[in-house]
Formats: sequence, structure tokens, C-alpha cells
Amino acid sequence: MADYRLITHWHIEAPLHDVYNTIFHSLEWPSWWRGVIQVQECTSGREDGIGSVRRYIWKSRLPYRLSFDARTTRIESMAVLEAAVTGDLEGIGRWLFSQSGAITTVRYEWQVRTTRSWMNLLAPLARFIFRNNHDALMQRGAEGLARQLNARLVAVSHTDLPPEPASCMQYADH
Repeated sequence: MADYRLITHWHIEAPLHDVYNTIFHSLEWPSWWRGVIQVQECTSGREDGIGSVRRYIWKSRLPYRLSFDARTTRIESMAVLEAAVTGDLEGIGRWLFSQSGAITTVRYEWQVRTTRSWMNLLAPLARFIFRNNHDALMQRGAEGLARQLNARLVAVSHTDLPPEPASCMQYADH
């Protein structure tokens, strides 16, 4: 499987509360985020939202759709939303929120691996294309969020998460 460890930052001139709530209510994403075809609730989870499962179907500029289920694993109101993902992609998606003055910063961490055999076969050659596709979808999300909130999008940036530290094996002298 091909691994991706991506970070996107959105800086938007809007109250933290509004930004957080709009992202939290992902069933509404198709109405403002170009590329989100459908979000469907599969399991409601606990009263606080932990354990809820939603199926996301995405369509980008590339000629394929991605579908995955996201099970909510962590919610810290106005600070963190996290989900474990299974389906065409497997891994973790994490939204982190902060505010400085009038600017709310959203940091999205996407640590996933592809599960579709054709994507894994193409990954060595198409990694750059897949990554740019993700960045374009996230750009559309930032622009859609700004429109939805009638707010100014200050900046969007994309980068890679640093690699996981390699586990060290200790060898005993015999």
C-alpha cells in the first residue's frame, strides 16, 4: 500500500466557533465543498459523537471516485476532531483548530494509505498526481468554507508530515 502523510492549513477570517461547527457538521459538506459528492451517516455513535460512522464519497479532477468510512475517535470541542478511516483509504484524519485575533487556523492532518490495487500499482509514478489532487480538493474546501461563512480566506498551505521515527531494534550481544 502507498502511504501519504499530508498536512493542510486553512487560515480564515471567521470566528473559531463558526469554522469548527461548519466542519463538525460534515453531513452538510456537499452543499459547500466542491468535490464532496455525498456524506451519509451509517452509525450515530454515542451522544457525544464518538463512534459515529459516516461514509464519504469524493470526486476530483481525476477520473475516479474515492469512498471511505470515517469512525469518530476523538472530539475536543473547538479544538480537535479525529476519525479512523477505512475503505479506499485507511488511516487517520485529524482536524485541529486554533484562533489568533480574527483569524481561525484549521490544520488538517491526513495519514492514510491507499487500498485499491490500481492506486498502489501506480503510486510510484503517480504519487505526485495523487498528492496534488488531494491539495486541490482541500483548496476547494477552504474556498467553499469561506463562501459558506461569508468570510475572507487568508491563506491555504500544503505540506507533508515528517516521517514517523523508525523503530530501533536493539540487538543483544551474545
